[in-house]
Amino acid sequence: MEVSLEKLTGLVPGQIVGTYGYPCINGVNSLKAATETEVSFLGNKKYLPQVAQSTAGIIILPEDYNGLPRHGQAFIKTQNPSQAFSIVAGLFAPMAIVYDQGIHPSAVIHPTAKVSPSACIQPNAVIGEYSVIGDHTVIGANCYVGAFTQIGENCLIYSNVSIRERCKVGNHAVIHSGVVVGSDGFGFDLQSANSKVPQTGIVQIDDHVEIGANTTIDRARFGRTWIQSGVKIDNLVQIGHNVVVKKNTIIVAQVGISGSTVIGENVIIAGQVGIIGHIEIGDGAIVAAQSGVSKDVPPKRIWSSQFHAREMKDFYQMEASMKRLPVLRKKVLELEAKLKQLEAKFPASDS
Repeated sequence: MEVSLEKLTGLVPGQIVGTYGYPCINGVNSLKAATETEVSFLGNKKYLPQVAQSTAGIIILPEDYNGLPRHGQAFIKTQNPSQAFSIVAGLFAPMAIVYDQGIHPSAVIHPTAKVSPSACIQPNAVIGEYSVIGDHTVIGANCYVGAFTQIGENCLIYSNVSIRERCKVGNHAVIHSGVVVGSDGFGFDLQSANSKVPQTGIVQIDDHVEIGANTTIDRARFGRTWIQSGVKIDNLVQIGHNVVVKKNTIIVAQVGISGSTVIGENVIIAGQVGIIGHIEIGDGAIVAAQSGVSKDVPPKRIWSSQFHAREMKDFYQMEASMKRLPVLRKKVLELEAKLKQLEAKFPASDS
């Protein structure tokens, strides 16, 4: 596909610097890999040195960028380069797959299930008793939808997803392969020979939620585990029973959230964060990657507790120093006491 410069600049508002040397653009790419007929962008100042070295024909840049383009290259300076680049990238995205309506002959549909005539049920899918599948929803190959489960309109459930009994999925949800919704919460009575505590609740997923591959969301012990509208969850996330994730929150890969924790609205939880149960993360908070969260996080605060990777010898030295801290603390207290005695014995002269 080729796009004219006129069409491109019509989609991306901003100041044009330089003259593009070709009649059309035929793709998008990174600053390092882009060719003379491709568009790239600077979305992170970390990659600023790559701009001068890039052979991209057009580069979308922040408004405060001061460099000049080379011959035949053009810069577009705009307020939000990442957003502008996403618009341009959409011009070159592959065409969306159109799913055929109807039920594949190999799918197993319980007679009591209600499947919209406009839905697409792909090969080997299983739809349980009294379940409901809404208009224009796609249930991918080898999916399992349990009894009494409700899935709304315009959902895209990719292959090999399991949504167990009595769960609810709203409209316009996207659930990627390998996701398990409604597995039992991890509950055992340690006083009774580790006997299993019944998990009688459900999982409720609201509208416009996207759930990444191989994420698991446990059903509630009672009531519901609740993923509210607009939440975006990355791959390999574990959400425990009775967790509530409020509107428009983002959860990045390999996060683990223990039971009965409440995550506020517009929260960002970065990769590999571990969150203990029965706490609350306030609205607008950010939890940095690899943090361990063991108490409430106030709203609009940035929380971090991770140790950054370093050379092994430095790490061992730090560990050894940590072990000596109690002894060092005792010596410091003793020295402070002796210093006070000396100051009392030999008071400093005012002169």
